Formats: sequence, C-alpha cells, structure tokens
Amino acid sequence: MRWVLPEYFQDVLPPEADKLEHLRRQLLDAFRAHGYQMVVPPLVEYLESLLTGAGQDLRLRTFKSVDQLSGRTLGVRADMTPQVARIDAHLLNRRGVTRLCYCGAVAHTMPATLTASREPMQLGAEIYGHAGIEADIEVIRLLNEVLRIAQVPTSRIDLSHVGLFRALMARAGLDDEAERAIFDLLQAKDVPGLNEMLGDCEEPVRSALMALPRLYGGVEVLAAARTSLPDWPEVRAALDALEAIAQALPGLPISVDLADLRGYHYHSGVVFAAYGGNAAGALALGGRYDAVGQAFGRGRPATGFSLDLRELVRGLPASDLPGAILAPADASSDLAAAVADLRGRGEIVMEALPGHDGTWREAGCDRQLVRQGDRWTVVPLVGE
Repeated sequence: MRWVLPEYFQDVLPPEADKLEHLRRQLLDAFRAHGYQMVVPPLVEYLESLLTGAGQDLRLRTFKSVDQLSGRTLGVRADMTPQVARIDAHLLNRRGVTRLCYCGAVAHTMPATLTASREPMQLGAEIYGHAGIEADIEVIRLLNEVLRIAQVPTSRIDLSHVGLFRALMARAGLDDEAERAIFDLLQAKDVPGLNEMLGDCEEPVRSALMALPRLYGGVEVLAAARTSLPDWPEVRAALDALEAIAQALPGLPISVDLADLRGYHYHSGVVFAAYGGNAAGALALGGRYDAVGQAFGRGRPATGFSLDLRELVRGLPASDLPGAILAPADASSDLAAAVADLRGRGEIVMEALPGHDGTWREAGCDRQLVRQGDRWTVVPLVGE
C-alpha cells in the first residue's frame, strides 16, 4: 500500500501541525530574546563529520547512504549537536562567548522508546566559550523557561556529573569493555548486576560505584555523597559544582541522580534531565561537553540542552483560537479591502471557491463575511 509509512514515522496533521508550528515560533523567539542566534545545519553530511566527538554514541542510530557525486558515505543527522559544534569551531570561529539555537528534523534508525518517533523535531540551545558554571546555570534556567512557555509543569530537573564516574574509572584500572558494562548497569540502577560485576574491584572504587545508584533524591543527596564517595579533588570539584548550581536555582524543582550519566562518552561535566507533564521519560536532556569541537579544529567549552518538540507538543491541548472567516466569491474592491484589513489584523480569511463539495466547517471556517448595507461584516457561519 503506497500510503503506508515506515514504522515510527508519522504525518503531522491539522490541528497538531498548527500547535507544533505555533510553539516552535514561541520558543525560537524566546531564544532570540536571550541572545541566542539561530543556525540551520544541513540534513545530510559526510558520515565522519556526524559521528565525530558527540556523534560517536549515534553510530547505530544514523541512516547511511553513498553519495552519488563523491562516492563517500553520507549520514542523515540523528542529532544536531555535533553539527552546531562544527559551526562554532570551524565556521564562526569567534573568540568570545557564542550562543546558538536550532530547530529541525532528525532521523533515527530505531526509536528511542516504544512511543517515540523516528523523526524527532529537535530544538536546542548551546553556549560556547565559557567554562564556568554560570553557563550551565543559564541553560538550565532557559530550559525551565521553555517548559513554562509550553505550559508543561516541570516535576523535576535531575542533576548529575560525569566527572564522578570518570574519576572512579581512572583509578579502577578496568578495560573499555568492563567500563561500558559498568556504565550500563549504573544507568539501569541494576545493583545486583553491579555487585557481581565489581567482585574483583578494589576499594574505595568498589564502594563508591555501589553507592552511586542510591544517591538520588533532593539536593541533600550531595551531603550524603560527600561521605559515601572518596575525598578526591576531582570528586570534591564535581560535588561543589552541583551544589553551587542547585543553590543558584531557587524555585526550580532541582533534584540529584548521581547514577544518571547519559551521554557519558561525550559529556565532560554537569549533565541534567528535565521531567514533567505526562511524559514517561525525560522531556529534555543537556549538559556540558567541552571537548566536542576539538575534532573540528577548536575544542571550546560548551554546554546546552535539546528536546523533541513533537514530544513536547503531544500532551498540549488543542488551540482555542478562532477558526477561519469565509469570504464569498465576489470580485468587488470593497470586499478585497475588507479581506486585506482582516488578514492584516491576524485573521485567517478563506475565499469561497465555486463547486466546493465539502463543508466549510470541515475546511476550518467558523465565521463568514456578509454584506450588510454598504459594509462587509463578520458573522457566525450559517449551516455547513
């Protein structure tokens, strides 16, 4: 059947598409008001560029094909973050702080969850050129503003720090395969599996890794972490950064989950995930990834977040804006002037076409223009 789409790909129909576009405009305007400049990377790039730095985690999720012009392997972007890092490092080449934002479709070979689309609309914001936690605080505040504009109640924003895991792994002396296995067990909070995996691991690394899955909850978890984790300089620095960020964000639902280490292979510091609405999983993910641009010739400090705009829109109520106004098929100049005036005031005016077989309400009209005396007046639509 020619009209059947591949699994986990969907058309976006009215009025859902209207909600999607309305929210996209609102959020990009909010980014602009905060000083973020928009970039539009290409949908397709050479594969090695897409899988550089941050993209290594995306190898299995990236659609691949052969370029008929060059013979090289192309990829359809599965994440726009590596592309934006390339733009900052190689094209803009600015010395100071750069704020960039973006919104566009990405494609995944497999859905992220059972209910996710394989064509998310990724929206995000990034800060390049500032290594301090002030940039992390700014992007978390901006993420909270995004959810406020979308009218999605935020239940919590989990903080974590990949520096803790990196510090423990650096002293554990494990090979890459064992490190990946431990990371997966931590993400799943599989304590029995972790206990078995760490059977031969030396102290204090073993006790610290076993403590990470239970170090989640309110900001008070950070105090518990200081007694449960080794008192190493890199551990203290990570916990100090998390505590400072939490203190700088009063009023936000900040929580801590020290085993939540998404993007460990490219993140370099603080990471965070926002939860809320009716979504079962995280609505947005973000964090610091200072080394991403190095592969493009310039590794700058960087932090930011992204989310799937389709997922964000899914739980929103339908717009209660008025429908379109039906204008009769009339070539008079005064009708043309009335239609132009209404459109100039933001109204949708639809001209009636002869031989219309459907109903005008089906087309989205709820009012009509009628001549009353020497004036055109908007009145409720009569009939269908």
